[in-house]
Amino acid sequence: MKALVCHQLGDPLKDGSEAPLKLIQEQPSPSEKGLKNRDVKIHVIAAALNFADALQVQGLYQDKPPLPFIPGSEVSGVVVEVGPKVKRFKQGDHVCGVTRGGAFAEEVCLNEGAVLKLPPGVDLISAAGLPVAFGTSHVALLHRANLQKGQTALILGAAGGVGTAAVQISKAVGATVIAVCRGAAKAEALRRLGADEVIDESADNSPLRSQIKKVAPKGVDVVYDPVGGKSFEEALKVVKWGAQILIIGFASGSIPKIPANIALVKNLTLHGVFWGSYMQNNPRVLQQSLMELVAWLDEGRITVPVSHRYNIEDYREAFRTLIGRSAVGKVLLLIGQHASRL
Repeated sequence: MKALVCHQLGDPLKDGSEAPLKLIQEQPSPSEKGLKNRDVKIHVIAAALNFADALQVQGLYQDKPPLPFIPGSEVSGVVVEVGPKVKRFKQGDHVCGVTRGGAFAEEVCLNEGAVLKLPPGVDLISAAGLPVAFGTSHVALLHRANLQKGQTALILGAAGGVGTAAVQISKAVGATVIAVCRGAAKAEALRRLGADEVIDESADNSPLRSQIKKVAPKGVDVVYDPVGGKSFEEALKVVKWGAQILIIGFASGSIPKIPANIALVKNLTLHGVFWGSYMQNNPRVLQQSLMELVAWLDEGRITVPVSHRYNIEDYREAFRTLIGRSAVGKVLLLIGQHASRL
């Protein structure tokens, strides 16, 4: 099968001898030794590219698989075979799923608990962007922060994959959303997704906290932060007493120091949200969350915004788009031979 393999750590944009990634045409299939009882073999149509993938290729992510490895953690595709004890899926089902690596390949084998059947009307390609981004935001906002109707959610880095998901999920439960981004095009896209207030940091040189106070003078109830750095520090200055702080990631490249005195005085609750760890530690929460998201997708309460689609052969351009933060929503790799027909 065809697969994108990381054989050494480094910059995913590099070419030649320094390139950490190679597109291999004859990579062994993950099912060559047969399927386990509850395995579902999927012909991959599309896989989503996430910041975690870029960090992992560079050796900067918390999960460090041994070399060589196939990156990628979320896919959509068609079931081609199931293990002898699988009852919920059959050949031909359209599905999306979560992997622990291995997504950037023509085939994946997943435990049935990590696979979701898609309703007939759901777009198969864009569904590749559902599990991780929307799953992260759903678990963070609803399971951890218990975001409620009428509360105010501040979404940092709102134009990225997890950010656009967080905006929609917050609106789906009736919260007021303040979305932070950089660039007029991103700001307009977030308004179309339903954000009540959009702060374009590139259009105003004043401190972020001042811009937030203009639209939320009483403060915010929940901070959703996939950015870190200075943005996190500014957000802490505008939270209400008893606010919930969701630490999703550090796309800025800077891990902020958390001032414990502010957490004490304002009675803050800080949540570290590493979504992938739920697969081992609390899979039931993950499964319930993803089932609700698929239902919302089918009902039209949420959509998966796809900013860019690339054939897997153009993976460097896909990484360039992701790392350069020019995407509004998800960046997808089209992998399966039938993807171009969908």
